[in-house]
Order: sequence, then structure tokens, then C-alpha cells
Amino acid sequence: MKVDRQTLYNIAHLARLEIEPTNEEAMMNELSKILTWMEKLNEIDTTQVEPLTHISTEINVFREDEPTPSLDHEKALLNAPKRDANYFRVPKVIE
Repeated sequence: MKVDRQTLYNIAHLARLEIEPTNEEAMMNELSKILTWMEKLNEIDTTQVEPLTHISTEINVFREDEPTPSLDHEKALLNAPKRDANYFRVPKVIE
């Protein structure tokens, strides 16, 4: 499938991409190759193939969510390099 300049910019808009004018031809050629390959996939007979909702047939095994004793607030702060009353002190990372 041949991609024209208008199609290229429509796809770029949908994908929120900025296309440099110097790269237009290369991008149109690459998109043409991709769409030609996708057209080949349409030739495959998939009438006997059931649609999938998941790729894998594995099922997650979740454990029951049961409350367990947690670390006491004071014990959690024992090894803190710096603390401020009941809180950990950490260096400022956002200005």
C-alpha cells in the first residue's frame, strides 16, 4: 500500500508524533512496507481460529488477603538515618 503525505501526517497526528520535513520520504517508505506486510496477514484464513482475550492460558493463583502483624511504628523508625518526630527524613528531590 502506498502512503501519501496526507496519510503520513494523519497517522503522525494520531500517534502524537512530529515528522521532520527531511524525514517525510523515509517515513512514507517505511509505513508503506509495514502496511504491505499487514495486507499479507489479511490473506491468511482465520475462519477456524477462535478469538483470544489473553495470549496465555495460565491462571494467576492469588493468596487470601489476611491481616498479619506489621512492624510497630517506633521499630520502623529505629534504623532510620534521620527522623523528624514520627516521620522519616529524606533529602529533597523535587525543587
